[in-house]
Amino acid sequence: MKALIFEQFGGPEVLKYAELPRPKVSEGEVLVQTASIGLNFADVYRRKGHYHLEGKPPFILGYEGSGIVAEVAQGVKGIQIGDRVAFADVPFANAEIVRVPFERIIPLPEHISFEQAASVLLQGLTAHYLTNDSYSVKLNDEVLVHAAAGGVGQLLTQLCKLKGARVIGLTSSDDKRAKALEAGADEVLLYREGWSDAVKRWSMEGGGVHAAYDSVGVTLMESFAAVRPRGTVVFYGMAGGDPPHVDPRMLMDSSKTLTGGDLWNHVTSKDERIERANELFAFLRDGRLKLESPTIFPLSEGAEAHRLLESRTSTGKILLRP
Repeated sequence: MKALIFEQFGGPEVLKYAELPRPKVSEGEVLVQTASIGLNFADVYRRKGHYHLEGKPPFILGYEGSGIVAEVAQGVKGIQIGDRVAFADVPFANAEIVRVPFERIIPLPEHISFEQAASVLLQGLTAHYLTNDSYSVKLNDEVLVHAAAGGVGQLLTQLCKLKGARVIGLTSSDDKRAKALEAGADEVLLYREGWSDAVKRWSMEGGGVHAAYDSVGVTLMESFAAVRPRGTVVFYGMAGGDPPHVDPRMLMDSSKTLTGGDLWNHVTSKDERIERANELFAFLRDGRLKLESPTIFPLSEGAEAHRLLESRTSTGKILLRP
């Protein structure tokens, strides 16, 4: 089978399109012939060596995709060859064939395409737990969304609006600002000096927003400045670099809360994966959740896809097609 691999850490140039042995199915697993594969910043972090990787080179990136069941291990019930499925949090997804534990298989409804599944699952499940678990968004809440034109940012904005919140977004360009407004944000600011003060002025009472979703990292202290007393900052990514250290005394003095987020501490069972995914699929079916058309690269051009993602000029989801 063909796969996108790398043998040393570095930039996109270390990625190679190569022939590898077809994986063998083991107990409790199925093989999925991929139709669409999601690209995420976590893939960039792993390629650069920021995340631990098990095993020895060649390494295969990718944790999210969709496709057709090609083989089922003996004893696995409730699934058969030819079923349309998707998965998230499954390693080695940048390949034509992926070995997937049955517990991580998500059946696809007929109305959900392979591209939609690979676009919404990892980022959509992330936005879902952020708005329901990390900080439960309520009617009339005011919420700040960083990187509001990105894949998670657009979904976060829409899920907050579905809950009746007012949303202010942050982006790095006028083009991205337009994208974030299309996603439903009430206002969108650019990352410029003094943006935290502008967020506070935008809030109805002038004291700041109820919650800030920060995926940038280096902006963490500005996020604290933008939330009101008793407000919450949710830190769930570091696309702009490592966050500064936070003094617990500041949290006490301001009565503000800092919480972290990792998807796989919130989605811990097959039933929960399917339940949350089906809620996202229902929102898509009913038109309450909309996805920007993805940018699609052949798997063989994965290095170019990584360059685009790292350029921060893209909006929405980037997909790889075997």
